[in-house]
Amino acid sequence: MNEPLRQARRRHRPMEPIDCTIESLSHEGRGVAHHEGRVVFVEGALPGEQVRVQIQRKQSRFVEGRVLEVYRASADRCQPACVHADVCGGCSLQHMDSEAQLLFKQQVLAEQLQHFGQTCPKVWIKPLHAERLGYRRKARLGVRFVHKKDAMLVGFREKNSNFLTEMSSCPVLDPRLGTRIEDLKHMLAGLSIREQIPQIECAAGDDAVVVIFRHLVDLPEQDRDRIVQFCTVQGWQAWGQRGGTETQRPLAGTHPDGEWLHYSLPDHQLTMRFHPSDFTQVHAGINRGMLNLAVELLEIEPHHQVLDLFCGLGNFTLPLARRAAHVIGVEGSTLMTERAMYNAQHHGLNNVSFYADNLMEEPWQAAWAARTYDRLLLDPPRSGAEWVVRQIGRWQIRRLVYVSCNPATLARDAGILCAQGYVMEQAGVMDMFPHTSHVESIAVFERN
Repeated sequence: MNEPLRQARRRHRPMEPIDCTIESLSHEGRGVAHHEGRVVFVEGALPGEQVRVQIQRKQSRFVEGRVLEVYRASADRCQPACVHADVCGGCSLQHMDSEAQLLFKQQVLAEQLQHFGQTCPKVWIKPLHAERLGYRRKARLGVRFVHKKDAMLVGFREKNSNFLTEMSSCPVLDPRLGTRIEDLKHMLAGLSIREQIPQIECAAGDDAVVVIFRHLVDLPEQDRDRIVQFCTVQGWQAWGQRGGTETQRPLAGTHPDGEWLHYSLPDHQLTMRFHPSDFTQVHAGINRGMLNLAVELLEIEPHHQVLDLFCGLGNFTLPLARRAAHVIGVEGSTLMTERAMYNAQHHGLNNVSFYADNLMEEPWQAAWAARTYDRLLLDPPRSGAEWVVRQIGRWQIRRLVYVSCNPATLARDAGILCAQGYVMEQAGVMDMFPHTSHVESIAVFERN
């Protein structure tokens, strides 16, 4: 046998399992152990457990694997709600009790604040949680027809793989979507261009669901009719996408409400209109709770001037406008500020203004940047708001609330704020993505 063939066979030969004791969880939700001088990362393991691990990848300093058998289980271990949880990459913590998940996420936030920001809050906010199943209103699912199995796959990627999970349902998706995957697969398998549909995107509002079918070639009329008929029966709006997001269009007629979805914020007497491709929070229950918490933490008075940066379509801006004298929202996208202004006008809010400006760098030429404010709300992307917090002195802001989807960049920015005389009064986690290692958090800072 030649050497290249021998090496190829060695690479594909299953590696011998190992036994180890799990010491902690990584920030990605994998168990951490040590074996023969190397760190071992174990999918599906919890701290304190003794497990047998199937090794999947070896590096010089670490090993990666998955649980084969649990010899001694943690008290935090539970039965996953999804039959695909061991394989599907959509969730990483379904085997962990929900309360333990919250404690884990708070621990991640605390470690990041200390490591990157050298700070911690005076008071921890009680973790915010809501529905833990059926919560996910936005998702992108892969689609693939497998000839060898004569089967259509629709789902998330498998853990640490580009393969699609062979799933029949998804309990974390909105039930209007998650319970219909098997029917969706059957419909897609009957299309003449079934191999030219690589993904579908789902977006749900309070009263409607849009499913966008990405197609690499033009849809034949019979396929279009099949998709539209199927979606009509399911109660969905059928959309197509031939190219980029700008090509997303309804596949049939105009919906009675136009090309829009809505979500309600009953505590603030608001209904927000959005396009299926717009950024919105995936968990409606957490979004409502988060808005209430942010308004409470900001301690808005009727005379306050409030600045909302990275405002999107006005998710925070409009609830704040119910309390303040005036609110200015700033967002990098002109399209999103137009959406925000529509939502404000629809509710008769004339104490709000919106500006499109790049918040990742100066110069800021618009009038909003030259004013002073009493309060600031920050809700940046994963990269954080470093440039904004470095310039915060110009606005003489007394109190600010920072909503974050990345604890590492929140921690970095918190360190910058503290160096400028701010104190982190409170911080806590919000379970925007239950059963995943994603950490959504909120912190309030007061100028000392």
